[in-house]
Amino acid sequence: MTAPVPVDTAATLLLRPLSIQADDDPDSVIVGRPELGEFVSLPALYGKAVELLGGGLPIGVVQRRIEEEHDVELDVVQLVEALVELGFVARLNDADLPDPAEQAPPPHLPWLAERHVRWLFGRPMRVLWAVVVGAALVTLFGRPDLVPVYHDFFWSDYIGLTTLVNTAMFSVVISLHELMHLMAARSLGTPARIGFGTRLHNLVVQTDVTAIWSVPRRSRYRVYLAGTACDLFLFATLLLVLAHANPPEGIAALLRALALVIMLSVPLQMHVYMRTDFYFVLADLLRCRNLFGDGLGYARHLLRRVIAVVKRARPPADPSAELSARERRAVRIYAVLLVPSAAVALGMFAIYTLPIIISSLIRALVAVWGGLNGGSLLQGVDGGLFLLVEGGIQTLFLVTFVKSHPHWFRRRRPAAEVS
Repeated sequence: MTAPVPVDTAATLLLRPLSIQADDDPDSVIVGRPELGEFVSLPALYGKAVELLGGGLPIGVVQRRIEEEHDVELDVVQLVEALVELGFVARLNDADLPDPAEQAPPPHLPWLAERHVRWLFGRPMRVLWAVVVGAALVTLFGRPDLVPVYHDFFWSDYIGLTTLVNTAMFSVVISLHELMHLMAARSLGTPARIGFGTRLHNLVVQTDVTAIWSVPRRSRYRVYLAGTACDLFLFATLLLVLAHANPPEGIAALLRALALVIMLSVPLQMHVYMRTDFYFVLADLLRCRNLFGDGLGYARHLLRRVIAVVKRARPPADPSAELSARERRAVRIYAVLLVPSAAVALGMFAIYTLPIIISSLIRALVAVWGGLNGGSLLQGVDGGLFLLVEGGIQTLFLVTFVKSHPHWFRRRRPAAEVS
């Protein structure tokens, strides 16, 4: 978006409702629009300028006031141009500007208000969570056999049926996990959306909670950890039911499989080399605005630097040099861990997971072929169920990956040349 009229020191503007969050940092502020999901980190004096502009003062008056009070030069004209580009300005002089929020996708469950879900994160619920999880831990000391093992996944001799039911149970668990993120964000009065995404080789359901940049840092941890807290509560409840309710063996087998599914999903949130729940916790603890992006950028810089040394070329500029000393140290350490961790994850997928998927697909195809040619019809149906579930998941992964990385698949057009 560009300004319909030139921006100069005589111009006045009307800002849209903005969130200005100091974020426990005296040197910077975060300014943004929660409904648009657009936020920007600015030096504290620019945040002060935004507040003055919101009061209706002309650009030149704001610039002079900042310069007189703080003895610094501030380019408020350039600031306003950036605010217009971000969609933060409703009117410049007498010209109304289009609102990009009108084109933004609406939040999910818009009827869910703060008053509906605030109780989920109050002290009584925290006490209940601690009691249930604590009781499960005490129970495990006396009954270590309750810890799920991989055999619990195969509660039936029919792999297709097992995969179908276990996938359905996992879908319910992950839906609750993401719904807790959404409700935690809504309890803070911010919108959120749930959708599909990819992390390395994983298809994931994820919740876009960008709008929580409008709340203080301490409150954001509630949103980051809400999903994992829900998983642990469900896991603890299942263990207590298995230990004390003595359900029938068929039901107990399904509950053990469900407990295994939950237990395996929790560690995935601790893979901080991807944008997982605990990655965001780590980024906020280290006070890094874009830990993953900056870390990946620094890792690429190191690679280009090695190439430059080999070619005896001029070394590239360090992208982390623009960061503060504290953030620069955190990004560099993270970058060193980011590449090997991701490489190990991809290697494990290539060595173990991918061969298992391919082998299972081949077995399922053989079973279906046998069922169609005089073999066991039941095994053929079972193989078909596996193909339906696993094939659907892998297809959804590919579709999501292509949509998430359109620049990887878009054909580059040759540049037009004129003479």
